[in-house]
Amino acid sequence: MLWFIGLGISGISELSNSTLDVIKNAKIVYLESFTSPISETEKKQLEDISNGEFKIAKRWLVEDGNEILKSAKNEETVLISYGDPYIATTHLELKTRAMRDGIETKTIHSASIVSSLIGEVGLHYYKVGKVLTIMNDSKSMITPYNTIFDNLLSKTHSVILLEYNEDKSFFLDPKDAFSLLLDAEKTQNRKVISEKTFAIVASRIGKNNQKIISGNISNLIKKEFGESPHSIIIPGRLHFTESDALETITECLDEPTDNSADIKSISEQMIEKYVPMVREALEEIRPYYDNLKEYEDVLINAKLYIDDAENFLKEGKKEYAVLSIGYADGLVDALRIAKGFDPKM
Repeated sequence: MLWFIGLGISGISELSNSTLDVIKNAKIVYLESFTSPISETEKKQLEDISNGEFKIAKRWLVEDGNEILKSAKNEETVLISYGDPYIATTHLELKTRAMRDGIETKTIHSASIVSSLIGEVGLHYYKVGKVLTIMNDSKSMITPYNTIFDNLLSKTHSVILLEYNEDKSFFLDPKDAFSLLLDAEKTQNRKVISEKTFAIVASRIGKNNQKIISGNISNLIKKEFGESPHSIIIPGRLHFTESDALETITECLDEPTDNSADIKSISEQMIEKYVPMVREALEEIRPYYDNLKEYEDVLINAKLYIDDAENFLKEGKKEYAVLSIGYADGLVDALRIAKGFDPKM
């Protein structure tokens, strides 16, 4: 038997008597320690509760899984994790492997930080987009940046988990995460993140010393958030009740704003950039084809494609808009090349 038990967000205090009995009666208890920091006090308390063998399970041990599965085949075995057991995909994979090996599994669910912090800060859970993680590595920032971009396009909130490294006792500071996002903006340049972006930093959710601060990034990076764990939320479109809650529940440094208001898709950005450029290039080359009737249809079609691009964008047909401006750009380039001009100029 393999039990998956979640500690929730408040730790041992959330566990029911029946859950405590499961831990007491197990032959082996593994405490997973890599998804969130667990205090030495909590580790000692769980070890004292257990009457069987008690082990700290590092990431490699859970990912490998062989030791845990071997134990569960013959003995009542428990794997305890912070939050809800299946927020970590590693645990879900372990459950799948156990079931394939004919090992009975049972689960005791608890609150997860992903679901809990949304209500704690005053946002609506149904408006949460894809959850993402920021690592302390600038080279890995394209994926989280793009995820925030996609969430804002759909007007949803971005829940950001921050890197935790148990071996190095390292938890990424929110200020460093903001710096990584601002640096990513400089390279991606889609106007997704700026110092005016309204964000929320939720620290130690579920603990007695939890702290929630909201405001523009320019002001948040000046704050000290204390000990980990921390999470960040980049809100999308805010309902007025969400704005009211943020101003009331959190330490609100700035008026909540809609981060999604000015977000434009890549297609929209391309059309806005290239339509005036291609139109200007067409007008510049047109005088060189005065009275050349064999080119008149090419000039007319180039203009029509430019107009189509603008109209398709207004109709929400973004792919057609991009194709149209591409056709127009190609025709204008051909006209320039025919007269000996560099098409890139």
